[in-house]
Amino acid sequence: MNLTMTTTKSFGAFNLSADVTVTGDRIGIFGTSGSGKSTLVKLLAGLLEPDKGEIVLDGDYLFSSTRRINLRPEQRRIAMVFQQHCLFPHLNVKNNLLYGFRRCPAQYRTINFDTLVSVLKLAGLLGRGVTNLSGGEKQRIALGRAILANPRLLLMDEPLSALDDALRFQIIPYLRSVSEQFGIPYLFISHSLVEMRLMTDTTLVFERGAMVEQTSSEQLARSRMGQSPVGYINLLPLGRPAPAAGLFAYPWGASQLLLSVGSDREESMAELSSKDIILFKQHPEAISARNLMRCNVRSLFSSGRKIGVELECAGNTLIAEVVQDAVNELGITPGSTIYAAVKASAFRMLPG
Repeated sequence: MNLTMTTTKSFGAFNLSADVTVTGDRIGIFGTSGSGKSTLVKLLAGLLEPDKGEIVLDGDYLFSSTRRINLRPEQRRIAMVFQQHCLFPHLNVKNNLLYGFRRCPAQYRTINFDTLVSVLKLAGLLGRGVTNLSGGEKQRIALGRAILANPRLLLMDEPLSALDDALRFQIIPYLRSVSEQFGIPYLFISHSLVEMRLMTDTTLVFERGAMVEQTSSEQLARSRMGQSPVGYINLLPLGRPAPAAGLFAYPWGASQLLLSVGSDREESMAELSSKDIILFKQHPEAISARNLMRCNVRSLFSSGRKIGVELECAGNTLIAEVVQDAVNELGITPGSTIYAAVKASAFRMLPG
C-alpha cells in the first residue's frame, strides 16, 4: 500500500492538518484521545470530507480539492472496523457477514466465504442472532463482514478498546491472520503501545491534529519507556511449562524462565516490565529472584530520565531500564557482560 494524505479539516477549535506519506501493509496510527486519529481515518474512508487537499491511495485519487474529486465511500473500497461492532440486530450472523459481500461488484469478489468463516472460527455461529453473542464473537463477526466486502484497504479504529484483556488478546491473532491470509493491508488505530507492537510495523504518531513522528512500532515503544508508568513491556514467547520446585519452568528460546503461574498451552506470551529487571555487574553470591541470566549488552538508549539497556540473553532479547548513575557504577557499555535478575512473580501471562 502507498498512501499520501495532504488534507486539512476543522471542527470549531480543533484543526487537523494531515501530511502523511507512508508505504507498507501493517501501519499503525498512535496518539491520545483528541489527537486526530479517528478524524484521519474517516477522511480516508470518505465518511468526512476534507476542507482541502488530496488523498491518493496506490496512485488513485480518492479526494482532490483542486481536481474536484471526492469519491463516495462505496467507490473507495475501504472497509472499517469500529470500536463498537455495529452489527445489524435484525440479521443473523451469516447475513451480517454477507452484507458487504453482496454489495461488492462481482469482479472484486476474491475472498471465499467458507475460507473466511474457517479462519475466524465462526462456523458454529452462522445461524444465530447477534444479540446474545460475546464481545469477542461480535468483534470477529464485524471483522469478517469488513473483510468479505473485499476491500483494498482495511481501517481498524481502536477495535480492541471496548474489550477486556482476555478478549483483546484472543482477537489480535484473528486481526493479523485475516490480513496476512487474504493480502489486505491495514491501518490500525490505537493508543496502546503493546497493541501497536503486536499489530503493526510502522507507526504514525499524532498529537493535537498533526503527525509529529513516523517510526517503527518497536522504536516508538523504546522512546516512550521513560514516560510510561509501566516502563517498556518485554513480550516473551514461551513454550509449554513443566513443574519446577513449586514454580513453572517455561522454554524461552534456547533458555528457560521460572514463573509463579502455570499454563496448559503449547505456546504462551508473557509480559515483563523493564522496571522489574535488576542488573548486577558480577554474579551475585545469593539472590532471592529465581531467574538469573548472564547477558551481553547490545546497546543503550535514552528515554526521558531513564536509560534503556538492550540485552542479549542466550539468544533472547530483553530491555531493562536504569538511571544514568547505575550505568556509570556498573560500567554498562555495548559489548559488556551483565547479570539480569527477575522474580518469578514479575511476569504477567497474556490471555490467549
